[in-house]
Amino acid sequence: MTADPQAAPYRPEPAILELGDAFYDAVAPADFPQAILRFRNDRQAAVVGLDALSDDDWIRHFARFEPLPDNLPEPLALRYHGHQFRVYNSDIGDGRGFLFAQLRDGAKDHGGRLLDLGTKGSGRTPWSRFGDGRLTLKGAVRELLASEMLEALGAETSKTFSLIETGEPLERNDEPSPTRSAVLVRLQHGHIRIGTFQRLATLGEADNIRKLTEYCLKHYYPAARHCEERSDAAIHPASGPETGLLRSARNDEEGWPAARLLGHVADATARLAASYVAAGFVHGVLNSDNIAITAQSFDYGPWRWTPYWDGGFTAAYFDHQGLYAFARQPEAIHWDLVQLALSLRAIAEADALTPELELFPALFREALRDAIFARLGIVPGALDEDMVVVAAIEEALSKQTVTIDRFFFDWRGGGRPPVPGVANSLIRDLPYKGEGFEAVAEMLAARTGVVGARDHAYWSDPEPCSMHIEEVEAIWAAIAEADDWSPLHAKIAAIRRMGEALAANA
Repeated sequence: MTADPQAAPYRPEPAILELGDAFYDAVAPADFPQAILRFRNDRQAAVVGLDALSDDDWIRHFARFEPLPDNLPEPLALRYHGHQFRVYNSDIGDGRGFLFAQLRDGAKDHGGRLLDLGTKGSGRTPWSRFGDGRLTLKGAVRELLASEMLEALGAETSKTFSLIETGEPLERNDEPSPTRSAVLVRLQHGHIRIGTFQRLATLGEADNIRKLTEYCLKHYYPAARHCEERSDAAIHPASGPETGLLRSARNDEEGWPAARLLGHVADATARLAASYVAAGFVHGVLNSDNIAITAQSFDYGPWRWTPYWDGGFTAAYFDHQGLYAFARQPEAIHWDLVQLALSLRAIAEADALTPELELFPALFREALRDAIFARLGIVPGALDEDMVVVAAIEEALSKQTVTIDRFFFDWRGGGRPPVPGVANSLIRDLPYKGEGFEAVAEMLAARTGVVGARDHAYWSDPEPCSMHIEEVEAIWAAIAEADDWSPLHAKIAAIRRMGEALAANA
């Protein structure tokens, strides 16, 4: 559901240096014995003007980490803390990754977004603790699949930019060892995390919290677009203009930047949580160090797609309490947002921050409607009425008689043709209609589909594109057993084709 990326020239901007070395440590990359290029994302490389690099130059920059022109002279491991499964950990940071470069993309607003090229598996840093700083090849393949699938489904996600096999045998407890190794580079709208603020708050560095807040507002949220652009009926159904951020600005001038940042992050995290639910995705480790201040999804570890609408479905085998189960992800992300608010208390009063924090449930409600309707390809209307449809869909899917992917594939476009006089062919005699779907069928029959919602040839395929664990394991087995990469590349092509179909006229 994302449009084709906008191509742009190479525009370096190592903005992180504005913060100073209290926020990072200069590090050296690992010297890998091999560098076999397995995947280069030329679609995203065009966004930042790097698509013309030869394969040799690509390896020099993204396996040997020779600096890009006029960019960071050396890699930087970022410092942060965070709650991991609700337990605070002050002994973490970039332990197997670093910030390699920063550059602007081709977005039209504000001269382009500031993006980071960050690594995973690039070697030890001062924050590695007892780890080897490496990444398994399987872990890299899994992140590539997760980021491609989420992008196609409309989630704001980091992009897997490069995947290079590095030739080191790795020992791991959770997969057959020795296993193959890789270094991955992701393109992301910032690597500043909620945990970055938590670290500064724990250390009592109020001046640095203030500096980091201004940095994030300047580079990630430059537009003064907060309460003014929200749907007042959805966010403040019984309130006037003296609410939320506007009230914070008037009553607490000192706390204005912190409140403004918190409000932006509340918006973005609500959309993140909603996108996971609509996609049927389970991240697995929604710790506060894994939530970027831009709320762009990233750092994929034990992720899964739940085949059915199963609220208790978990991705991480070690999530014994189901803390980050499918249905609990909005709660988990909101909890992380609260930790940001608590950290910002060092530079703002609670009265300035609380109104922004309290908006999350309403923001999530609207974002969930938007995400589900976008995947269905139907035109939204009044929010309260639309949420009745969303509730009916959730109730029907909870019967688990049809997979999530199949449902959205079959009901794409709703039931009412977008052009008057065109025959209604979208309400069909589906085998699961009688299993709690009667209300859904009736509601969707009254809905207008987005023009061209089912025009793409993808909607005539016999099966929807999906990303269930059996498919992931089959792709990896082909690589592990026969060094056959064709199933992976075929899957990426299929995912992107689905993305084109979902983005058409959206």
